[in-house]
Amino acid sequence: MTDKTYDVVVVGGGPAGLSGALALARARRSVLVVDSGEPRNAPARHMHNYLGRDATPPGDLLADGREEVIRYGGEVVTGRVVGVARHDVGSVEPMGSPDDARFRDAGAGEAVSRDAGVAGFVVTLDGGRRVRARRLLVATGLTDELPDVPGLAERWGRDVLSCPYCHGWEVRDRRIGVLATGPVATHLAHLWRQWSPHVLLLTQREAPALGAEEAEALAARGVVVVEEPVAAVEVSDDRLTGVRLVTGEVVELDAVIVGPRLTARAEVLETLGLKPVEIEMGGQVVGDRIPADRTGATAEPGVWVAGNVADAAAQVLTSAAAGLSAAAAINADLVAEDRRAAVEAYRHSMRSMFEQEGWEERYRARPAIWSGRPNPQLVVEAAGLAPGRALDVGSGEGADAVWLAGRGWRVTGTDISTTALERAAAHATEAGIAGRVEWVHADLREHVPEAGAYDLVSAQFMHLPGTERRELFARLAAAVAPGGTLLIVGHHPRDLRTTAHRMHFPEMMYTAEEVASALDPAAWEVVTAETRPRAAVDPEGREITIHDAVMVARRRP
Repeated sequence: MTDKTYDVVVVGGGPAGLSGALALARARRSVLVVDSGEPRNAPARHMHNYLGRDATPPGDLLADGREEVIRYGGEVVTGRVVGVARHDVGSVEPMGSPDDARFRDAGAGEAVSRDAGVAGFVVTLDGGRRVRARRLLVATGLTDELPDVPGLAERWGRDVLSCPYCHGWEVRDRRIGVLATGPVATHLAHLWRQWSPHVLLLTQREAPALGAEEAEALAARGVVVVEEPVAAVEVSDDRLTGVRLVTGEVVELDAVIVGPRLTARAEVLETLGLKPVEIEMGGQVVGDRIPADRTGATAEPGVWVAGNVADAAAQVLTSAAAGLSAAAAINADLVAEDRRAAVEAYRHSMRSMFEQEGWEERYRARPAIWSGRPNPQLVVEAAGLAPGRALDVGSGEGADAVWLAGRGWRVTGTDISTTALERAAAHATEAGIAGRVEWVHADLREHVPEAGAYDLVSAQFMHLPGTERRELFARLAAAVAPGGTLLIVGHHPRDLRTTAHRMHFPEMMYTAEEVASALDPAAWEVVTAETRPRAAVDPEGREITIHDAVMVARRRP
């Protein structure tokens, strides 16, 4: 069983992983960082070339980074990822259903599940915990495989060094020995010569012989070549003092430079079929890496890499930058997927929200959906009308129909839901006016009211797609008797700009002027076509102003 789904699981909590996690958390993505606590630069006392944080201990940067990720809602756990497998989540499953196709202030639930339609991953941690991830960012770094020279590994990151940009300043003008284990050794010797005039090239048996041109260039720059192989590193008082050659001679040094083999920590990625590729320098394989594009995207959909696992030469700052770039790409990919899922859910809602079964489920889910009070614009417009026959379209639980019947009207109330009509009939009985209301089960997209039969036709917040809405309003207009009143009220499109709880279906919104323009002036007198403000409270409890589109017209005698 998986205990949680995250937008992104970040494997590796070094500079690349934490930088990516921070950007994703700030993008309001759910993020889990899994870190084994074994950073590559742990032996180093300080890191350098990180603008604004030069000479910061590496552990301090990581501790601060974890705090920042957590501050923005990300999670960081200590552990290892021991397995990753593909997991197909399935099809779109809306988290909530629209409560009101007619937009009667009830609003709707979240339209799209966070992991709807996602082909994601199941990530297994040591200890057995399993989580789901929509995307993976792998920033596991690399392992430095050092030459097999006694004493070398124990001084790694202190006075056995590799990168001149990381440590060159700290050993400037000191005696520096470059251990030659391959063709890149002469390149390293020339590079380190920038920081010190006292550079020695320590040849080893496995290193190729120097060519005449290389020997000349080294001599020209004052680099001393030591031809006898190194047998061990000499240390005194916790300080490297030199190297002992196989001849027994000790060469005094302050630092030893090595070119380790750079092996990507790619075990997790290999379970997904991503294999490292070799890195060559000077015709020699010096390591491997996971290939990716400039954003860190790998050949495996949904998987990004950042930092040394993809770029063996990346320093702390460039690794952090790579994590940020990967995070931006991941978020963009998730946004595109969220967009596709939202469109699918939107289309599904548009297809299903007007079906009877959907409405039955909504009504059955709660003992009451509506407030039980008549709609305010009906009260305003019908209070002064002489009672006659009224058609209440989309009666719901009957508040409007009961109010009209209580004022002497003979009412026909229609709705697509039998559950709603049962509740409406019960309310009418409680109010003592059951004999004045006829309840009709009807799908208004197909139902044709009796032509010219009603002195008042009221449609409160009937929001349908454009063509269906216009056809319905035309049928309602035809049902009005000569001298009768057509009252159509809807939520104004302007309300979508507010914090009011409105379902976001712009094409279903309309203005009073739109409705009025469809009426034949020869047959109708438009009494009112306006936008009326109304006080309301949004879902967060704030007082806001919403707007009703109110159209009142009288059929000419």
